[in-house]
Amino acid sequence: MKLEMKDTPGQLVAALKPISAVGGNIIAVIHQRDTLSTAETLDVQIVLELPEGRLETLLGLLKEQGVSVVRIGEQRLLHQRSLILIGHLMHTDLSDTVDRIDQTGFAEVTEISLVMPAINEPSSARITVRSVDLADMHRALDILRSVAGQKQILMIEPLEAV
Repeated sequence: MKLEMKDTPGQLVAALKPISAVGGNIIAVIHQRDTLSTAETLDVQIVLELPEGRLETLLGLLKEQGVSVVRIGEQRLLHQRSLILIGHLMHTDLSDTVDRIDQTGFAEVTEISLVMPAINEPSSARITVRSVDLADMHRALDILRSVAGQKQILMIEPLEAV
């Protein structure tokens, strides 16, 4: 769920308390405060589990706290793997590499962190792939292995325990 709230002290706690009150389990909170922003609001993404039938109560409690719910969605991509790609990623079209996974419909690249030391030096990227199920994850990683071979990119996988 993506929330929008006032950028004042205590607002994040005001958004999290109702989740606990309805028996929800917070899995992750993504909140990056932009110190250069002049906006009076901030966005927070929360990944949570809720008991069946508690969503409407939660929405009411959040509204009472002055927290706006911008987006709600069930997570369909349940399996995740992170890996490292090393090579001339930009020169071999990193967006094409990502598109080959994203176009499958069963897996997506959801995060990329890129380091480019110099224009003629190899770059490295930590990427995270999410998929619908484990079989689809294997298919997505097979696609990445094939692309890495074609583009002469070293692929180190996975970063988390399988």
